[in-house]
Amino acid sequence: MAKTVKVPSLQHMARNWRDTPDGVRRKLVALAKYPPQFSYDPLFAAVRDMLVLGVPYVQVVEGIRRAEKRAWVRELLIEVLPLIGNHFSGIEPDSPPRRVARRYYPLARDIMIPFEAPLEYSVGGQVYFPWFSFWRSKPLADRRLSLFVTIVEEVLLQDPDLDQALFQILDFSIPEGERERRLLIIDAKDIPRLGESEKQAMLEVFADGYRLARSELAGANPDRDARDDTRRPDPDQWDLFNPDGDQ
Repeated sequence: MAKTVKVPSLQHMARNWRDTPDGVRRKLVALAKYPPQFSYDPLFAAVRDMLVLGVPYVQVVEGIRRAEKRAWVRELLIEVLPLIGNHFSGIEPDSPPRRVARRYYPLARDIMIPFEAPLEYSVGGQVYFPWFSFWRSKPLADRRLSLFVTIVEEVLLQDPDLDQALFQILDFSIPEGERERRLLIIDAKDIPRLGESEKQAMLEVFADGYRLARSELAGANPDRDARDDTRRPDPDQWDLFNPDGDQ
């Protein structure tokens, strides 16, 4: 079966961004040829089950054990659950947390990238919008983190229910020099934002690299001039959501 490059989710776009279109191309082609061996999607589902639907912790763990046959993957997923449970056990929301609808960001006219957070909740009338980062190593940092936060904030400001939300990143990675995961809560307001010109330039680099990778895997000649700066939505891309794993 021919390999294809999938449209990445917003966080994976930021994680796989490189300084040049060719760097992006190489990264996306490598991911298409050698895809991740597992996905963190079950953890996002576990968060919704525990916090939105009120499924008991023990049942969530058992569900992962039944669904995932590979022991090493089961342990990678289950090791995060106590940190999630401990964090939210100390929070008393005004009402049960609510699911957040998937949104799409127009990276370019021909590329819509999906963004979907598990939930949002309110405490004392203040809305909180947590983003869960489950990567064990190399979480978003520096310009990639700024790109991600800048775009998420742009998306939130378009939603009257979330435009005043406190955006937090819950980073469950393993700190450098340590051996176990820890929860680091990052307040997004402390992350430097990108200016419009820098944001656009970074997005254009990724879009060009994505098209080069798509052309290479399709066996066509890469077209470096395929960029369309109008960046209008294309609904045909909406069903290409890519729940990549630990990349």
